[in-house]
Amino acid sequence: MINNVVLVGRLTAAPDLRKTPNGVSSLQGTLAVNRNFKNQNGEREADFINFQAWRGTADIIAQYCSKGALIGITGRLQVRSYEKNGERRYVTEVIAETVTLLEKRNNNQNNQNSNPSNGYNSPFGGANPLDLSDDDLPF
Repeated sequence: MINNVVLVGRLTAAPDLRKTPNGVSSLQGTLAVNRNFKNQNGEREADFINFQAWRGTADIIAQYCSKGALIGITGRLQVRSYEKNGERRYVTEVIAETVTLLEKRNNNQNNQNSNPSNGYNSPFGGANPLDLSDDDLPF
């Protein structure tokens, strides 16, 4: 049996990382995922899909993402239920197993290696990217 979900969307709120009593990272959030078609008025609509992330996946989202961040999530669909005021309620959500950050971090965030003139963040301590033409590449 297969239970696999892939979503690409934007976080609707800043991530709120919490820890269980045993110290396990937990995060709940909502992704706004655009539909592939437009409505009768020519406007694109979105679905708002709840997700949970645990452990390292939760830590990555909390550390590197903010409201509006474009991310990809791969996980599984889960339905759980609980009782409130004697009434059974059901919740459908995605349990995120992996996350992919799909855009660069904001330039507002502190990064010692950033070059403000071009937004390039070098892992080599401020070195500029190589300036190569297509003729210089071996393929």
